[in-house]
Amino acid sequence: MKDQKKSIFFAGLTILFWGTSASAFKIGLKYTNYIQLLFFSILTAVLILLVILAYQDKLQYLKKQTLKDYLNSAFVGFLNPFLYYTVLFKAYSLLPAQIAQPLNFIWPITLVLLSIPLLKQTLKFKSFLALIISFAGVFIISSEGDLFNFKLSNPLGVLLALGSSIVWSLFWLFNIKDKRDEVIKLFLNFVFAFIFISFLSIYKNAFDSFTKSGIFASIYIGFFEMGITFVLWLKALQLAGRTDKIGNLVYLTPFFSLLFIHLILHERIYFTTIFGLILIIIGIIIQNRKNN
Repeated sequence: MKDQKKSIFFAGLTILFWGTSASAFKIGLKYTNYIQLLFFSILTAVLILLVILAYQDKLQYLKKQTLKDYLNSAFVGFLNPFLYYTVLFKAYSLLPAQIAQPLNFIWPITLVLLSIPLLKQTLKFKSFLALIISFAGVFIISSEGDLFNFKLSNPLGVLLALGSSIVWSLFWLFNIKDKRDEVIKLFLNFVFAFIFISFLSIYKNAFDSFTKSGIFASIYIGFFEMGITFVLWLKALQLAGRTDKIGNLVYLTPFFSLLFIHLILHERIYFTTIFGLILIIIGIIIQNRKNN
C-alpha cells in the first residue's frame, strides 16, 4: 500500500507537470523562435539527465555502449526529441494551445495505423471503431469552435500537430525494441538530439537575439516536460502494483492542460475542444481495452 501511494504521488506530479507543458510552449514561443526554444530545452534536459545518471550511479554504463547502441540512439534521438519537438513547437507557433495539445494527444491511435505496415498487424474491429471515434474528435477540435461553418484557420498547423503524433508513434515503436536501461537511452537520445538541433540552429541563424523570458521558458520545458518528468513517470510505474491503473491516469493530462491554458494563457476554451478531446480519449480507451 505504501508503494502504491508513492506510485500515485509520482504519477500525479508527472501529470501536473505535463499539464503545464502546452502553456509553457506558448509562453516560450511568444518570446523566442521555436528552434532556439528547442535548443535550450534539450540542453537543459541533457544536463538534468546527466545529474540523474550520476545520482543513480549509472555513468559507467555509458562506456559499455556498443557502436550499434550509439547508432540506434542517434536514429531514435533524431525522431525524439529532435524531430518530434521541432514539428510540435512549430505547430504550437501556428495554433492556439487548446487546439495543438489535443491533436498531438492522438498518438495512441496513429500508433495503431503505423503498426499495420511496420508490425504486420491486422486492423481489428475495435481498432477501426477507435479510429473513427478519435478522428471524429480531431475533426471537431479542428473546427476551433465553429463546427457548422467548418474551415481550417491554419491547415499547416493542424497537419504539423497531427504529424507530431506520427513521429512520436514511430519513436515508440523503435524505442520499445531497445531493451537498454530507460534513463541511459533517454540521455543518449537527448545528447544526439542536441547535436542535431545545434546544426539546425546554426543553419537557420536562430541565435540572432536572446530574451530572458524565452530562455527561462526553455529551462522550464527542459526540466518539467523533457527531463525529470519522464524519470518520475518511470518511478511511478515501477512502484505500481498494476501499471494499467497508473497508466490510465495519463488521460487526465489534456484536461489539466486545458485548465492551465485557460488560467495562464487566458484562452477561451471552446466547447468543441472539450467534446473532441473526450471523443479522442474514448477512442484510445476502446483501443487499449483488453479482450476478455
